[in-house]
Amino acid sequence: MKTVMGAAAAAFSMFSALPVPQVPWDQRNMRWMLAAFPLVGLAAGGACWGWSALCGLLALPDILQGAGLCLLPVLITGGVHLDGYADTCDALASHASPQRRQEILKDPHLGAFAAIRLCVYFLASFALWTALPRYDGPAFLLAFCLSRALSGLAIAALPLARNTGLAHTFAAAADRNRLRTLLAVLSALLAALLCLRGMAGISMTAAALGVFLRYRSMAQRLFGGISGDLAGWFLQTAELWMLAAACAAQYLESCGPFM
Repeated sequence: MKTVMGAAAAAFSMFSALPVPQVPWDQRNMRWMLAAFPLVGLAAGGACWGWSALCGLLALPDILQGAGLCLLPVLITGGVHLDGYADTCDALASHASPQRRQEILKDPHLGAFAAIRLCVYFLASFALWTALPRYDGPAFLLAFCLSRALSGLAIAALPLARNTGLAHTFAAAADRNRLRTLLAVLSALLAALLCLRGMAGISMTAAALGVFLRYRSMAQRLFGGISGDLAGWFLQTAELWMLAAACAAQYLESCGPFM
């Protein structure tokens, strides 16, 4: 139990802005930290679910609900994954060699392409959350957990780009074989539960798996392997596409009899 609590505290300390008890970053706590990563998704999904329920209770306008749903995951995580998303967008826009792309990932400055993509990301996220016909709390709770389970699985299962950085630190501290099995089973379970939510859940699962396959191919072909920044790109991209898939599926369901 002490190991589980330590891993969970380390995961929240690293991947969220929520106040948690400070634990030492030692081998014991970091060994299973990636396995506890989906718990951060549970917190983000729970916060969004609560906000949606509050908006319904107070009859708040859709635009206010959409703004809250767009911003809450960023507030919960402190933007840690958006940082990697922005760096990856800059590196992808360079059309340079894998080695040069890795150098761009390590550059702390925000490039023009990253700024543009962040604006596009938030505009798309806000529009989709506002246009979403119905907020399915359990489905998005599972979606936030699934994106993190798949992100951890990639670090545990796929080749890393270099022997430095956070991704390498997490992978080196973990029992990769056991962690890979655990996260694969957890991802499959979350995907199955999400599919039980109906057509929207099936569409969200397909979107997440599609982005994961794209992520695996892109990381190996353009960057030489997985890194922490690429993991942030995957998580943000997967969640945006899952949201788009849910929105499209709900609209298609609502107009089904007329098609």
